[in-house]
Parts: sequence; structure tokens; C-alpha cells
Amino acid sequence: MRYAYSVTATLLAGGAALSLAGFPAGAQVAQNDDSQMARVVPRAGAPESFADLTEQLQPAVVNISTRQRIEVQSNGGNPFAGTPFEGLFNQRRGRQDDAEPQYREGQSLGSGFLISADGYVVTNNHVVSPNGRGSVEEISVTLPDGTEYEAELVGTDPQSDLAVLKVNRREDFPFVRFGNSGDARVGDWVIAIGNPFGLGGTVTSGIISSVLRSTGGGGAYDRYLQTDASINRGNSGGPLFDMQGNVIGINNAIISPTGGSVGIGFAIPAETAAPIVDKLVRGVEIERGYLGIQIQPVTEDVASSLGLPRNRGEIVQMVQPGEAAARAGIEPGDIVLKVNGRDVTPDQTLSYLVANIAPGTTIPLEVIRDGQRRSLNVTVGKRPSEEELRQSQMFDPDAEPEDDMAPSENEVIEESLGLQVLPLTATIARQLGADANTRGLVIGAVDQNSDAARKGLRRGDIILTANYRPVVEVADLEKTVRGAQADDRDAVLLRVQRRGGSPQYIAVRLR
Repeated sequence: MRYAYSVTATLLAGGAALSLAGFPAGAQVAQNDDSQMARVVPRAGAPESFADLTEQLQPAVVNISTRQRIEVQSNGGNPFAGTPFEGLFNQRRGRQDDAEPQYREGQSLGSGFLISADGYVVTNNHVVSPNGRGSVEEISVTLPDGTEYEAELVGTDPQSDLAVLKVNRREDFPFVRFGNSGDARVGDWVIAIGNPFGLGGTVTSGIISSVLRSTGGGGAYDRYLQTDASINRGNSGGPLFDMQGNVIGINNAIISPTGGSVGIGFAIPAETAAPIVDKLVRGVEIERGYLGIQIQPVTEDVASSLGLPRNRGEIVQMVQPGEAAARAGIEPGDIVLKVNGRDVTPDQTLSYLVANIAPGTTIPLEVIRDGQRRSLNVTVGKRPSEEELRQSQMFDPDAEPEDDMAPSENEVIEESLGLQVLPLTATIARQLGADANTRGLVIGAVDQNSDAARKGLRRGDIILTANYRPVVEVADLEKTVRGAQADDRDAVLLRVQRRGGSPQYIAVRLR
């Protein structure tokens, strides 16, 4: 299970549609027929009881536990670890300088559900992944009747937080099937079955609170079904059922100030999970589309700074050299409105749309550049692994410039943006670690009561452009601010370079 407070989601547990033709709805053995299934489905509206539906579904919901071998930091009892005398201590004990790694045993507990009579189980990746550096030594699946089986890990997909296990035995397992989460509506009844706090099979009910909810975590799969059905630690990986007994979500995260359920739970939609699970079961490599850009939503301030009629699309912050976007001519500052004819919206983000396009496919992108709409054709690349992406991220040191940066005064800029700026000289550029050819204005001071401060601007940041116009002299920025005020705009779009980082577009409100 994952849970979050405020805007981020954290772990809680310590393309093609999936075809499951012939899998009957509800947890049942393969020979059950449709007449039996129809008998236990509640009528429309508020059900008198969830008991019949629960009785049919619960046998397919399992508890999952793992035994893990976790590597831990250890100084081997060396009181001088980390000092120049560490090697001497090791020599006197007859040990090598490089001590053997130390391990401890770890555990995780979560939920899952059977999707086939031959024992395939779906759960969350974080339920069966090592809690830190190490490996999973054993995975156990326990059925509601207490029967425990050893399971093998068939495949995982960390990006979507999904995993598939396999339990082997001769008898047929009861199982459930995926439904169509796209049909879910706010207010629909749902039930969640799982293993909260290690109590065993527990059932909770509620309604769909929102569809395609974003938690603010970003990424291609930050789109969930939100429910008020109680979800707690150990529910992670368990199913969220509709009233027809279909799995429309996989319980994954909550927002909570306490760590317990407060009625804001999230489930991975079946329309997202089903095709990924299908590929994991079949052993097919999961390939996702990739452009090689950093993006941010077009906020009201960004829209205002550019005079856009509607708050939609996403703005390109950085283009990675050599990747698909760079080859197609996409530039920082472009606002992407459509991907392959589909609108970019908060519910249908650029990351989601691109991730679900097969690498090698050529698609049109509709963008706004310098106030003009353009269409660019891009051949989608293949998304690197999460480890490759982490290694490619640039380090952004939190360093301040030396004190010989004396900001000049300009009433228009200071009163409107809350900034004091000065031209970037070769000396200051050297202090900030910037390229000698960089041209712009460096921020010398920020009014902490300004929108600039709230947006994270700080002393030492370099302003490269304002509303896409280069700013080399203070007068350049002043001219842009006056122009925005004359056009009755509420903000100015600045492109800002921070030491060690990539340039970012930040819309700062005028005051």
C-alpha cells in the first residue's frame, strides 16, 4: 500500500487490451455458469447487503508475504570507521580494508488476487520488491482458508507498480477478472478486499469518489480511481470490485495525516493495469514511448503570461540532446497541446499519452511556439529503464554565489516581480559555475513575500529570457514587464538557469 500526506504518494506496504474471454465474473471455479453468477449480483442502487457478492469474490483474494535479505550499513564494530585510522583498526583485527557486507532479514505484507484457474496472482510491485538494497528470498501466498503456497515471481513493472506471481498446484483456483474501469462513474458502489494490518481477509465498501485522479506525483501512471472505501496498510495490491464482481482497480495508495484510512484511497485503474498484466503473464517486454523532454503543466500563471485562451497543454522545460524530441525539432518553451490528435489535459497527460504509444511510431504533435500553432512529426523513442533515467539526472547543488554580487536597483522589476537583478558578467558566471558564453540577468535578491519566492526563485539564479525574449541588460527585463502590464497580463514567463541544473520555465505573477 502507498500513502501520502499533502500532494505526494509514498509506499504503504512496508496498449493492448487484456483478453480474458471465458473467465467468469466473480471468484469461482472454472465450471461455474452464468446463472450462478447472476444470482448473487445485487440489483441497481444501494444494495441491501454485500454478503452474497463478497462470498463469491473473497476466495480469489489472497494474502502475500515475503522474506527478504536486506543489505545494511555496518562498520564491523570499528570505532574509527570513517576516519584516517579505520585501516589501522582493521589490520590489527586481521581484517581486510573492505569489510564483508552485512545483512538482516526483512519482511513485507500485502494483498493480491487470482486472475486464472492455474494460479496467476496480481499484486503491487512494492509488495514483492526488496525494502532497500537486497533480494527477495521467498514469497508466500495464503488463501482465505489458510492454505499457504510458495509463489514464484513471474514479472514486475516498477513504473506502474504492478507485479505478477505464479502459484503451482493441480487443482483449479477460484479467480476473478478485470472489468472496464472506463465505465466507472463518481458515486458508483465499490468494495475492497484485502489484508489490512495482517488481519486476514477484510472487506470494506464505499463509492467511487473520482475517476482519473492525479496525486501530483507526476509520471505516466499518476492517474487513479479514488474511493472512500477504507484502505489501510496491507491492502496494497488487493482488488477494488464493482457491483458486477469485476476488478476495476488495484488498491495502491492513500492520502492520510495519520497513516490510516481517512477516506481518500487510490486504485490503479483496470484499463491501465490489464494490458500490463497481460504482458507480464506472457513474458513480453514492456516497451513505452519516450520523447526525452522535461515538462510541466500549463498553469493559470503560464497561460496568463502567454495570453493563452485556455489553461491546457504542457510546457517543455528541457529537451534532451539526441532523443526523439530533439530530432523532431521540439524546443524548450514549446507548449504541447495535442499528441497524435488527442488533447493534453490534466486527466490525459503528455506522459501518459506518449508512454502508451509503441516506440518507432511516427505521430504528430501540435504545439504553440512564439504564439503560433505548429505541427511537428516525431518518431517516438523507447523509454529507458528507471535505473538508466536516474543515472542520467543532473545533480543540482544548493550553492549560493559569493557576496561581491551587488544587485542593481530597478523599481519596475522590484515592485512588479519582487526581484533585484544585475547583468551576468564573466566573473559572476565563473562564481555560479555557468558557461562563459551564458548571457542573462542574475538574481541578487528575492522579496520573500513575492510570487517569485513562492515559485522557488533565489539568489544566484540566472534569468535567460522573459516571455521568450533574451534579457542581457536590466532594461530588457523592464521592457518585458512593462509590455505585460500594458497587455493586461498577470504574469511573466521567465526561463531560469540554476547552478548544475537544466533551464526551467517559471511563470511569475506581477504584483
